[in-house]
Amino acid sequence: MQTRTLGQNGIAVSAIGFGCMGLNYHRGPAPDRREMIALVRTAVERGVTFFDTAEVYGPFTNEALVGEALEPFRKDVVIATKFGHDVGPGGRGSDGLDSRPERIRAAAEGSLKRLRVEAIDLFYQHRVDPKVPIEEVAGAVKGLIAQGKVKHFGLSEAGAATIRRAHAVQPVAAVQSEYSFWWRQPEVEVLPVCEELGIGFVSFSPLGRGFLTGKIDETTPFGANDNRTSLPRFAPDARKANRPIVDLLAKIGARKQATPAQIALAWLLARKPWIVPIPGTTKLGRLVENIGAAAITLTPDDLRQIEAAAAQIPVQGDRYPKADAERTRR
Repeated sequence: MQTRTLGQNGIAVSAIGFGCMGLNYHRGPAPDRREMIALVRTAVERGVTFFDTAEVYGPFTNEALVGEALEPFRKDVVIATKFGHDVGPGGRGSDGLDSRPERIRAAAEGSLKRLRVEAIDLFYQHRVDPKVPIEEVAGAVKGLIAQGKVKHFGLSEAGAATIRRAHAVQPVAAVQSEYSFWWRQPEVEVLPVCEELGIGFVSFSPLGRGFLTGKIDETTPFGANDNRTSLPRFAPDARKANRPIVDLLAKIGARKQATPAQIALAWLLARKPWIVPIPGTTKLGRLVENIGAAAITLTPDDLRQIEAAAAQIPVQGDRYPKADAERTRR
């Protein structure tokens, strides 16, 4: 597995990471815990060194699973987790967010125990809390770094101005946001500011929540607790309208002997050398497929052809309902 460096602070991670949320949270019945621990360990054995979790996943249970799975490999991997939701005792806020400094410190203590680590490698603010100045958030994490409890500071779904303000207080090592072949909004402001300030970028949902694998069409059923049922982009008519995007990836994949998912990941890797996608899966076959994307090279000519074709395919549907979308623009 190739490695990449996130930010000027130099977090070395595998070119393809692993988004752990789905291992026991968010979609469908929870998979067998022992099988998911085995899957995470297989990922390490196959070269993955970057794993992403969060306090709110579960809450708490995802961090505990990841901590147990990675304990034997602790010196060989980078674990990122997140704070900022109202999940602990004394939390507050009708919007479900809480990034008060005291809450950040409490979240760090809990994550340290569940992850079975002495220091959190990368500690993201999960969503920007409008009630707490970002300077206070960055200052709280700066204090944790000084205490040796956190190594690096990150932001998730933050706007360019917020990134600048946070970075002025405590250098931001990485920004995590949704970014994929069918959601390219970070290219407008966030990626440029990351490049300017020397901040790495971590792409979550790099496969469009499964749509870019080619296994989902307008007839695919989703379970009652599958969050995609609430996303405008996954309405049946939007899925049907967006199918040409998958067809384009499949066409390119046929030339490269690769799957649509692998082309989607290879495209991200080709954008910038400091971008790292973190696809998630609960299946060994998908894990192997995702890892294989790191070996695919898209030439400048390939990329030009992709851009020209993509420009002719308008994407239908918003990625979030309006209320949730507002929380990703702060």
